[in-house]
Amino acid sequence: MQDTSEIKIGIIGPKELVDQTRETLKIFPNFNPVFRITTPTSQIDQVAKELISEVEVLMITEYHSYNFVKQNIDFKIPVHHMPLMGTGLYRSLFLIKIANNLSSLSFDTFDEKYVEQILDELDEHSQHELFVYKSSASRNDIAETVQFHLNNYRDHQAVALTGIQEVSNQLTLLNIPVQWVTPTQQDMIVSFERALLATTTRRNKESQIVFGLINIDNYKSVSVKYSSEHDVQLLTLRLQQMLLEYTKMLDGHLINLGGSEYSFITTRGIFERETRGYKFIPLLQDVKTQLGFSISLGIGFGRTAAESGNHARLALRQSIDSGGNVCYIVREDQSVIGPVDITSHKQYEIYNLAITDPKLLDRAEKAGMSASYMTKLMARVSRHKKIEYTAQDLATTLNITLRSANRILLKWTDAELVEIIGEEKVTHKGRPRRIYRLSFID
Repeated sequence: MQDTSEIKIGIIGPKELVDQTRETLKIFPNFNPVFRITTPTSQIDQVAKELISEVEVLMITEYHSYNFVKQNIDFKIPVHHMPLMGTGLYRSLFLIKIANNLSSLSFDTFDEKYVEQILDELDEHSQHELFVYKSSASRNDIAETVQFHLNNYRDHQAVALTGIQEVSNQLTLLNIPVQWVTPTQQDMIVSFERALLATTTRRNKESQIVFGLINIDNYKSVSVKYSSEHDVQLLTLRLQQMLLEYTKMLDGHLINLGGSEYSFITTRGIFERETRGYKFIPLLQDVKTQLGFSISLGIGFGRTAAESGNHARLALRQSIDSGGNVCYIVREDQSVIGPVDITSHKQYEIYNLAITDPKLLDRAEKAGMSASYMTKLMARVSRHKKIEYTAQDLATTLNITLRSANRILLKWTDAELVEIIGEEKVTHKGRPRRIYRLSFID
């Protein structure tokens, strides 16, 4: 499936941190990452130079590498690093406190005053010996940094804190107690949010019109629960008050379209900030908790107000088809992002609104499915980077019943979208489970 991400970002760092960014980037659908894994022998400046022409923004996971390339390369694009001044440092100090003690610490990469501040917040009021390595912008100071920590351990039994993986590896081989401080996922999210705000693409879309549509799920069944029209109107007023408050937070304008539907207009910059990059829409949960029913949201991006409105309608249809209580977004190129709800740890499905491959269209028609539904299922399955499934596996992946999964697989088999490649024996009595290969996933 064609990648619909908008902004190319270069990621440079050791494998462990690059793998961690892969997971974090799943909640940033605007980014199309280009990864470069480095080793102790990598020429970091050459790696960075090669990426400059390919990407719009650069993220270097380790500060010492970032410091080196900033000193040696004149960048024409924004360059960021992942600062170790957040929860990652708290985590490492806490682990040292459990395993050893915090009376003597030897550290590089970090500011002494910041370490002292965290120690105070950890309720460590005893006397501390803190030894700080004053690093340079040179890439040849790894041995010197290791020797600094080694000396402090021999002379003061100091536990090492380092932001450099190679230093941690060498100290470990020397049996020196060490903590390699790495960013947590929360640290990475903050760093990627800053990188996103720095891109030209993002700045150009700050004032783009965003059109939203809100629909009360199963409005008729909601209204019949109330014995009088007066009670229904009171409920409607409470909902409208909540929508007005949410729209005010977006600096937007709310319109009552009558019946069960509302619309609002805001700008893309404000919408992305308030939703934390499409990860947080508390309105969904607030309505369900306080009013006892759910709503569906459809958000449309577009180059014109008319296009945004049309895309909002398409997005709302996706939300309603998904069972409600979610939000979907349709972007300028008619790619879909969703579902967006209050659980920010969920991964997005990103898919095209319609299949354009004529062969796949024909197969979808044979399977008795709409093109949009087919692409949605394709996105959800391919997200797991797995193409071989039993019916039970597919039911779990698609969040549907086993009966529905069997029905879908039967249709896909008839349409030559999947093939049976074997059987899985079960430990208890019963028929072996068929294993299917999803040949339509690209």
